Amino acid sequence: MSVLQALDRYYARMAARGEAEAPGTSREKIGLCVVLDPDGTVTGIADLHERDGRKAKPRLLEVPAAVKRTAGILPNRFWDKTSYTLGRTAGAGKRTGEEHAAFKALHRDLLAGTDDPGLLALARFLSRWDPAGLDHFPEAVSALDANVVFRLAGEHGYIHEREAARRLLTGVAAEGEAGAVCLVTGETAVPARLHPAIKGVWGAQSSGAALVSFNLDAFTSYGKAQGDNAPVSEAAAFRYGAALNRMLDAGSRNRLARPIGDATVAFWADTSEAVKEHAAKAAEDWFAALIEPPPADDQEAAKIRDALDAVAAGRAVADVAPGVVPGTRFHVLGLAPNAARLSVRYWLDDTFEHFAERLAQHHADLRIEPKPRRWGAAPAIGRLLVQTTALAEKFENIPPLLAGEVTRAVLAGTPYPRSLLAAALIRLRAGDDAGSGWHAAVIRAVLVREKRIRTGAAPEMTKEELVSLERTRENDPAYHLGRLFAALEAAQRLALGRINATIRDRYFGAASAAPAGVFPLLLRGAQSHVGKLRKERKDGWIEREIAEIVERLPPALPRTLKLEQQGRFAIGYYHQRQAQFAGRPEVKAAIEADAETEINGEDGDV
Repeated sequence: MSVLQALDRYYARMAARGEAEAPGTSREKIGLCVVLDPDGTVTGIADLHERDGRKAKPRLLEVPAAVKRTAGILPNRFWDKTSYTLGRTAGAGKRTGEEHAAFKALHRDLLAGTDDPGLLALARFLSRWDPAGLDHFPEAVSALDANVVFRLAGEHGYIHEREAARRLLTGVAAEGEAGAVCLVTGETAVPARLHPAIKGVWGAQSSGAALVSFNLDAFTSYGKAQGDNAPVSEAAAFRYGAALNRMLDAGSRNRLARPIGDATVAFWADTSEAVKEHAAKAAEDWFAALIEPPPADDQEAAKIRDALDAVAAGRAVADVAPGVVPGTRFHVLGLAPNAARLSVRYWLDDTFEHFAERLAQHHADLRIEPKPRRWGAAPAIGRLLVQTTALAEKFENIPPLLAGEVTRAVLAGTPYPRSLLAAALIRLRAGDDAGSGWHAAVIRAVLVREKRIRTGAAPEMTKEELVSLERTRENDPAYHLGRLFAALEAAQRLALGRINATIRDRYFGAASAAPAGVFPLLLRGAQSHVGKLRKERKDGWIEREIAEIVERLPPALPRTLKLEQQGRFAIGYYHQRQAQFAGRPEVKAAIEADAETEINGEDGDV
């Protein structure tokens, strides 16, 4: 099923819930309402802004569908911003007079011959209105450039909602246009020349951007213009636009609260004879919780973690997610800004069970012990990426293409991109804390999934691989070199206490990439550290730990390590660093306190 077909079907769900916009309308932010007497006199201008604390927000109203404006002057019917409707603007307003004249000319023709009192009042108002008269309404002057609607005095409904206005709007469609087979419905109809503007995508134009657009000759074919290149009927274009815009509304439960990279993510379930509205909503709620667990709610995080563990262990999704009907069709759409258009980062269409199973497998692939700091439930994809690949741990620094590839891999069950492994290692070389566990978890997920898919092994075959410290792991020098590096760092800490820079600060990147050139130097330095501890007759266990690890290494250390070997080096480092202090909590606490002091900028002398 295509994106547009799935959105067209979701519009039917909106209609069944009573949330669908009528064809030919759109929901717009309206700030002012001009109240008219039957003779067209302005009796008042009502402020429609709604208060949210101290902040005033325009009211969302269903109005005649907004026109798509680029650089030209093109008025809307029965509503528009103050420059069109009232001839006033807050800025320089070089075109304000032309915009107001265009609004009046449009409605002079549209309302000619009407006998409806509300429409007559609007026509009379436009024929006599002087923009200078707005100064008598200071509440409107303070809200210039807001969108304006009209209402007849003594009535509650707006003029554009009157039956006579609806009949006029219905008759506006162009006549004599040739039909074409609609790519969404398969029916023959007049194709939409311009597709609806989609709003609510992070980074895109606030006025909306097109999902389907042909505005240059290079995008056209066989001499066809604009929407004729991909014929979608006016009705289908309206339905998919209305459905997507509602899902992208602020506060919608059909979108993720934060973008993943540069992609705004919308998701929804289909209804059918077997899948009723409540079951579709249950699937959407469960998906939102699984893909973006709440970071602060410990009880909810534990619930999501248990659900993912149960699914990963083979338990049926229906048992874990009550209310979800097996076989529920589910869709995930990632949209990224691209000038005046939108790019589809990914479009995934499958059953809810498959999405839940893949999210559970993603959670299982990330498993590492001990659990990384500040981990909670399985972290949201965006938070995982910002902790392991983004400069200064800022969401805007997540590489957009990497975010899209990782999300697709998680939801489609495909291998994680190699660029994720490379990005995590780059951040470790740049100084990220290799002991936090986040990078080790991501690296473990990349390596284990790649091996499972390459070899065709069942998930349970790799379930325990590289999860916790493997002292007897065979044929893996990179892993044991990572362990050795952690042990040498611990020896340095124990012997010297708080210092300006540890071997991790100076040598982690070089040791993980070219161990043969670095470890001889580190081992010579460790002899003095171990000797100092031996003289002081304390912490002899670290000497035994180093000796045990060295026995696992080949006589000749590798000159270089490949990317995946560098990943195993980082995992070995994390495992050894966390496990070597087992049974020695006071030693671990002292070393971590010294490290935290250095991070806070209170370094001591070497």
